[in-house]
Amino acid sequence: MAEPKLFELNNGNVQVKVSNFGCTITSLCVPDKDGKLGDVVLGFDTLEPYLKGVAPYFGCIVGRVANRIKDGKFTLNGTDYALPINKPPNSLHGGYKGFDKVIWEVAEHKQEGDNPSITFKYRSCDGEEGYPGDVSFTATYTLASKTTMRLDMEGIPENKATPINLAQHTYWNLGGHNSGNILDHTIQIWANHITPVDQNTVPTGEIMPVRGTPFDFTTENKIGSRINEVGLGYDHNYVLDCGKEKLGLKHAAKLKDPNSSRTLNLWTDAPGMQFYTANYVSGIVGKGGAAYEKHAAACLETQGFPNAINQPNFPCVVVQPGDKYKHTMLFEFSTE
Repeated sequence: MAEPKLFELNNGNVQVKVSNFGCTITSLCVPDKDGKLGDVVLGFDTLEPYLKGVAPYFGCIVGRVANRIKDGKFTLNGTDYALPINKPPNSLHGGYKGFDKVIWEVAEHKQEGDNPSITFKYRSCDGEEGYPGDVSFTATYTLASKTTMRLDMEGIPENKATPINLAQHTYWNLGGHNSGNILDHTIQIWANHITPVDQNTVPTGEIMPVRGTPFDFTTENKIGSRINEVGLGYDHNYVLDCGKEKLGLKHAAKLKDPNSSRTLNLWTDAPGMQFYTANYVSGIVGKGGAAYEKHAAACLETQGFPNAINQPNFPCVVVQPGDKYKHTMLFEFSTE
């Protein structure tokens, strides 16, 4: 059995620490406007808290299906499937032991050259957490340039059709992981619509325009400017329908910290993005003894739409045997 370990990717400008436990990014350091490196992701100094389940999905890859599946049920090809209800009344992020809580195998780790990378692989078996079929997964983190990190996720079902929807669940605070809340961060999201949710945070099936609502970030705005109008905070799927494209990826979001000028531009080929403002984080002691509280970070989880398996009008998340699930994210760091 493989041991949980930490690995490093470093190109002299971006420094990333990532574990084979859940493909988890535990630390990511990028320079601010003065060239000073700062760690901009929430997490822990050692792997022990992750292994003990203390982390609320800090930095990991979640699956086999990210986000919520209503009542933990779906029907596929005439068969009914029941999933663990680990976030009552729904199934969340793959169940009790989703991909964030398994040890992935290190398939390759390139440390030399301008584009260090690491590839993890994991074979998910038929019936694991209630999901059908055996599926082989890979996830590759690459420092694609001096200022960018790329993540390529793939899954190939071997013998049964199955829903697949992986998401990367890093909690970003561009002021530094220990700098307090992100309410003064600005964000722009290239989405004219969201999928509104019911009282259990499951999409109703509706596609709602954001114009004239507190969900409208089509132009840059402070995260905290209208957050008190949306209950505990943002935890909603945005329909990525208006971003420019490059390298086959859509511009999803631009997050900026005004003090350090650190900016993250996110590009993806996924149809949606969960914008989550760490509403449930409370009293977690993280790296260096930092106290993480509500709104200490923002998550930008590009994804298929939540509960898509039960919503015929949402983009399909079912992958057929021999077909390939592909999901790419590009994280571009700068100081503007």
